[in-house]
Amino acid sequence: MSKKPDLATAMLQLIDEVKNRFPLYEPDTYVCSIRNTDCQGCPKKLLEMVDSELCFWESAIRQGRTPKFDELRRFGKLCQSVERNLIRNQLIADTRSN
Repeated sequence: MSKKPDLATAMLQLIDEVKNRFPLYEPDTYVCSIRNTDCQGCPKKLLEMVDSELCFWESAIRQGRTPKFDELRRFGKLCQSVERNLIRNQLIADTRSN
């Protein structure tokens, strides 16, 4: 049986997963396409929000702050919501199993 990671490790694992999955720093995702009438939410703003949270938690953990469970859960839910939006806007592929 594998041991569950502590909260700081779990948050860092989530951050790594988000960095690998989301196009956070790709210039094309930071251009708001007003002419795209099929836009479902604003990926640019959502990615900026995720990046802000991600940077905060990387810095906080480096400084010794341990996230609480609800903070980890909240960040995870935010990332799930943004992932759904990125899939709807065809910025990432849907790799989730149904």
